[in-house]
Amino acid sequence: MKKAIFICFVTLLAACNSKQPEARKPISYNSGSFLEASATKNKAMAAQEKKAILQIIEKDKDAKYNNSNNGFWYTYKTKASESDTIYPKKGDLVVFEYNLIELDGDTIYTTEEIGTREYYIDQERIFSGMRQGLKLMREGETVTFLFPSYKAFGYYGDLDRIGKNVALQSTVTLKSIN
Repeated sequence: MKKAIFICFVTLLAACNSKQPEARKPISYNSGSFLEASATKNKAMAAQEKKAILQIIEKDKDAKYNNSNNGFWYTYKTKASESDTIYPKKGDLVVFEYNLIELDGDTIYTTEEIGTREYYIDQERIFSGMRQGLKLMREGETVTFLFPSYKAFGYYGDLDRIGKNVALQSTVTLKSIN
């Protein structure tokens, strides 16, 4: 028994005195140049989309476009009464119709194809521009939105008809707020 305890003690002592493994140095490192190049590319693309949107606004002399704080532009086609002060808020069920058109005028989805849509504000998935745009509307209003790609479907598109990095135009009619 004493011999077994002695062997355990010697083994433990030898293990404690052995040299600790050293951290390995990386073989290569990332300088961050990829991220910088990506950011530069995205800024250039956003500037190009903004220029295209501003050209559409300039051509549409009859409409007064507003620039939202969320990075898109919109104009009212049908405006609700000024006495109506009810806007959708988180948790409200809104019923609306919309279409999706490329900035050059090519229709991607018609209102008939999409149909009437129900959406619980901030509780379901919908592209960010539409989510923010619906909050600017009152019942009965029709609004045309101009969304840069980063406010629409972004890099991935909708994996069907909308390609990657496509800026969109959408006319939305808010039917009801519940």
